[in-house]
Formats: sequence, C-alpha cells, structure tokens
Amino acid sequence: MSNIYANSYLIIFVFLCLGVLLPIGALTAGRLLRPHVPDEMKATTYESGNNPFHDSRVQFQVRYYLFALLFVIFDVETVFLYPWAVVYDQLGLFALVEMIIFIVLLAIGLIYAWKKKVLRWM
Repeated sequence: MSNIYANSYLIIFVFLCLGVLLPIGALTAGRLLRPHVPDEMKATTYESGNNPFHDSRVQFQVRYYLFALLFVIFDVETVFLYPWAVVYDQLGLFALVEMIIFIVLLAIGLIYAWKKKVLRWM
C-alpha cells in the first residue's frame, strides 16, 4: 500500500519539476537564440503604433483602490458562500447561524463604507 503512495508523490514531483524546468528552459532558449540589437526605438513605450505623447506612468486616484478593495472583499465573500451553499444540507443549523453572522459582518462593513461615502464616485 505504501508503494501506491510513493508512486503518487513521485508523479507529483515529476510534474512539479517539469512545471519549473520547462518555462526556465523556454526563457533561456529565447534569450540565447534571439538577436540582441539594442535600439532607441525599441526602448520607447509602445502605444498601439502611435508616438507616445506623455509619460506612461499614471498615478491613480485613491477611490480606485477603495473600489478595488471593496470588490475583492465581496468577491471573497462569494468564494465562501458557494461551497457553503453546496453542502448546506449536511452542515445543519450551526453552519446557517455562522453564515448569517458572516453576512451580517459584511453588511456592517458595506453600511460603514456607504456612510463614509466611499461608494460615491464624484
């Protein structure tokens, strides 16, 4: 029986090695085989064939980060809700109470963000 487990770990190890070595090999082959001719035109920023007319680095406003953070929070909430909904019949009342507490805490966070006017765009 232990031979079966050893073979399973061997297969995982082989795939792990392949997953690491193949990209490293492809990147190394590309670096060795491509022509290396540095040019000023190659170093410029590419904007769909147009000449760049300003600096390509743009500083985003803080409200973008707040919206992104709220999106991630509620996206993670759905990641927790889907598995719970699938096995709800097996978990019973205790899991229902825990999930209600979880949703209430997230609702409190949403209400707090609403009161602080984080969700207002302008």
